[in-house]
Amino acid sequence: MSATRSSLFRPCIDLHNGQVKQIVGGTLSDKSPDTLRTNFVARQSAGEFAQIYKQHNLEGGHVIKLGPGNDAAALQALSAWPGGLQVGGGINDKNAKYWIDAGASKVIVTSYLFPEAKFTLEHLKSISSAIGKDRLVVDVSCRRRGDKWLVAMNKWQDITDMEVSKDSLDMLSEYCSEFLIHAADVEGLCQGIDTNLVQKLGEWVTIPTTYAGGAKDISDLALVDRLSGGRVDLTYGRRNTTDNLDKTTSALDMFGGTQVKFNDLVRENSVRQAKNKATSS
Repeated sequence: MSATRSSLFRPCIDLHNGQVKQIVGGTLSDKSPDTLRTNFVARQSAGEFAQIYKQHNLEGGHVIKLGPGNDAAALQALSAWPGGLQVGGGINDKNAKYWIDAGASKVIVTSYLFPEAKFTLEHLKSISSAIGKDRLVVDVSCRRRGDKWLVAMNKWQDITDMEVSKDSLDMLSEYCSEFLIHAADVEGLCQGIDTNLVQKLGEWVTIPTTYAGGAKDISDLALVDRLSGGRVDLTYGRRNTTDNLDKTTSALDMFGGTQVKFNDLVRENSVRQAKNKATSS
């Protein structure tokens, strides 16, 4: 990856029960569905969001299926922009090719790699072989424990046996072409990114990487750029996870927030895209 590259904005579409929503992540549980708290429900469909992203050339966005009942909405988004979006949620070696054939540029996998919260290399090899490493994104979203970050799965409720480190990322990158990393401890708080993690990712990663968690201002894109040396991209407005439900919000205005305007991000991103194109030519 070029050191002269500029970090970009990566959009998202989170789906729950077929609708685009912002979910308070700490309340999303298979065991206790009654605890679910919704922060924002969009009027637009998944397909309409995909069309907006396509219009502004915001490639590499993530369509995340939060539980069952979201396949139709995900397919609608992929149909609106074939080859422009990644899809995650319940992905495994048996269904990965289906989503690629349906129009996903890449598929995103987490839980399948960690049966009973333990990393299994054979599962990674299997799904990578099924679709090719160029079509695979590994989600290593994490929680901080002491001075380490440990991969979290199952809606970030279960801590796995994998530490996010240079060694683990180097190993994973042999079988995938991209990383997606949510800093689950700061996700949705809109109180700032995990600067230590972003800086470490800039030192560790050798393949495209997108960070999410705590972004609250358009200047955070420049901050991620500086901390990571342009090696890490940034997502705004993903689902929230906090025990203090009064503080949950999205920064991005298209998801009900007030701190970051989508159109401002688009303009900033266009400048960065042009710079990246110029430096790579």
